Amino acid sequence: MRDQMSRVVLLVLLSLVIANADADKKNGQPVVTYDARSIIINGSRELLFSGSIHYPRSTPDMWPQLIRKAKEGGLNVIQTYVFWNIHEPVQGQFNFEGNYDFVKFIRMIQEQGLWVTLRIGPYIEAEWNLGGFPYWLKEVPNITFRSYNEPFMYHMKRYSEKIIDIVKGEKLFADQGGPIIMAQIENEYNNVQLAYRDAGKKYVKWAADLAISLYNGVPWVMCKQKDAPSTVISTCNGRQCGDTFPGPNGPDKPSLWTENWTAQYRVFGDPPSQRAAEDLAYAVARFFARNGTLNNYYMYHGGTNFGRTSSSFVTTRYYDEAPLDEFGLKREPKFGHLKDLHKALRLSKKPLLWGTQNVQMVTKDLEITTYEKSGTNICVAFLTNNHSREAMNIKFRGVDYYLPAKSISILPDCKTVVYNTQTVVAQHSSRNFDLSKTSKFRNWEMFKETIPTKNDLPIKSKSPRELYRLNQDTSDYAWYSTSINLDKRDLPMRSDIRSVLQIASLGHATVAFVNGEFVGFGHGSNIEKSHVFKNPINLHPGDNDITLLGMTVGLPNSGAYMERRFAGPRAVTLEGLMSGTLDITRNHWAQQVGVNGENMKIFTEEGSKKVKWSPLSETPSPVTWYKAYFDAPEGNDPVALRMMSMAKGMVWVNGLNIGRYWVSYLSPLGKPTQEEYHIPRAYLKEKDNLVVVFEEIGGNPSKIDILVVNRDTICSVITEYHPPQVKTWERKDNKFRSIADPIKAAYLTCPDKKVVTKVEFVTFGTVEGACGTFLPGKCDSTKAHKLVEELCLGKVECTIPFDREDLVDSNNDSCPDIAKTLAVQVRCDRPNKSDS
Repeated sequence: MRDQMSRVVLLVLLSLVIANADADKKNGQPVVTYDARSIIINGSRELLFSGSIHYPRSTPDMWPQLIRKAKEGGLNVIQTYVFWNIHEPVQGQFNFEGNYDFVKFIRMIQEQGLWVTLRIGPYIEAEWNLGGFPYWLKEVPNITFRSYNEPFMYHMKRYSEKIIDIVKGEKLFADQGGPIIMAQIENEYNNVQLAYRDAGKKYVKWAADLAISLYNGVPWVMCKQKDAPSTVISTCNGRQCGDTFPGPNGPDKPSLWTENWTAQYRVFGDPPSQRAAEDLAYAVARFFARNGTLNNYYMYHGGTNFGRTSSSFVTTRYYDEAPLDEFGLKREPKFGHLKDLHKALRLSKKPLLWGTQNVQMVTKDLEITTYEKSGTNICVAFLTNNHSREAMNIKFRGVDYYLPAKSISILPDCKTVVYNTQTVVAQHSSRNFDLSKTSKFRNWEMFKETIPTKNDLPIKSKSPRELYRLNQDTSDYAWYSTSINLDKRDLPMRSDIRSVLQIASLGHATVAFVNGEFVGFGHGSNIEKSHVFKNPINLHPGDNDITLLGMTVGLPNSGAYMERRFAGPRAVTLEGLMSGTLDITRNHWAQQVGVNGENMKIFTEEGSKKVKWSPLSETPSPVTWYKAYFDAPEGNDPVALRMMSMAKGMVWVNGLNIGRYWVSYLSPLGKPTQEEYHIPRAYLKEKDNLVVVFEEIGGNPSKIDILVVNRDTICSVITEYHPPQVKTWERKDNKFRSIADPIKAAYLTCPDKKVVTKVEFVTFGTVEGACGTFLPGKCDSTKAHKLVEELCLGKVECTIPFDREDLVDSNNDSCPDIAKTLAVQVRCDRPNKSDS
């Protein structure tokens, strides 16, 4: 009944939004406009808290929950790109179905009452193949990407018109009653503009003119474009736009932050990327204190680069450190700390948008920024300590306020601290990858690719063909083979000397075989795609077959002149022959796009019947396919595979490619950049799911683990300096007031209506480590542990007041003179389940 009522209320609200938009249009007033202070929607100034969620990086069944959680996190805008290469993979043939249905995605956002910023590109970067351009565009004669180039501008205009026509036809723009309040053309063009000289300047103006001609009912933006034409708004991308953004391209435009990087995407070989919730909150608070009106988190949910969509060397997992992790689970405390920040800024909305700014530099590190409406009590203060290491006190209007190092306190009434960027009141969490209790692989079998020779391959050429052009983004793989006839006198006479195969490759990776024998694997990196393979080999008198499997790991996505990038074997030589080094680069080669199993689609149920599978061998072998069956794991938690027993390749589940894995490429920390690989629940049947693995180098599939993923380990860390939760205040009828008794406390809430089943750690004193890896400090309290058990066990949520008398052992405070920290860690589970 409540769900039905909620839907009715939502439909009424949506009808009111459409009615307001229609009324504004009839009155001749734009629905979305702006001035120097803010974006104005339906006549109302707005603070906009936005997050990037990309529809093809999740599945349609995940979209509603992702949007719901974004709204719960305090967002009122979702930002997404439109991805040209998935929508028009073949020129003139469009696909807007499944998780490519961006209209459905936008409709879902609207249904939950949020707005949309649509970044149509067509260049998007996004760590996506060719920055979103379809491969066929690269083969257009005389084309130069992202320049004042007639072939490029023709196709960019044609595609952009197609997307805008769809959006207009579906009435998705705000002035049509839809949720789209802003659109973006191009992306970070200043990064490459100088390379194109005058053609770059002309292109920027042309692109802006194109945008306005396509649709002029909402504002258009260009990010990181210092010379953006006056018809669009120049915006900031980066980590610290409150300090680095010189301002928009005109005194009549608001300050917008279109990409606030919540961490950093990872490439294979990278160590983990992290950005503290405290640093992110500080940057956002500083931006709004300095006249900011929109902040967009890039990413709010990164998701998964399914299939072959990620650009060069980028991992399958994308922006996992976002507030919603790859699986759509809340990454705490980042999710909760930013949610509290949004609440604090909303409490400050009136003074921020209607007040007059005043900035006072107390010292070189201490700063007071106020927005105040004269003659009223409408006032907000941002008290800032810019010192990165030292906490300080600041006097403001006769009161002393404590500021931790590198922090900002927000006072929505210029009196009460409701939020500090450095003191995290929100709970923490630790992600668990638990072995499934019910799901196991059955009947592993294998199929080895035949190592082809020159006579087996259809495409002939004098030298090895360039890999990008050969494959045209239809496969990561291409076979190359040549044959060389050697006399016994050509070969080394000494038994301790062997010939050497050297391959100079433009990227990205190579597996080499000589006479059908595996001789090694070589690869480049994201920074240096080129590499030189150099391994000893066994040659014999007569014909010798030299066969290479050339591989790409995505296509380029950034930089000038992307259409002029190259990959694949550039020079091949045999060293150590009696006659010296023999260059066989122009020895006449044969090629094939893709490996046979891929071309026969043996990763599908039907295709798997086209080859003869053998029982699994314990000896790892290169270029080998493996298949097995498994049932869907228990429960509804996300599912993943741990691929640590493999090396490099791809995985399909029920014919759907879940992405590239590469666990043999270790980071400087000695670990793979990514160990677990997401299988969306939507890909699974209840029984008999087919998994197919293509292993390029060699591995043991019998040790692949099926995992269920959760964040059922939750924690809280509260000090004596923490303010009460921001949700205990509200602003109503221009009055700021508390709506509950503001108490300092640790708050814990289990996810998905689970309950606390175990108290794993409690300390009241000092603590080291992080949630999931806490270590006891110098002093502790058994009384605190008992209190947490009393208040939390068996409950979905609980509150532990920060009270020394209740938390310190009676007459036994082992550390009476230190500031206390309460740290709690509990485990959640479904009700009525015993601890395992």
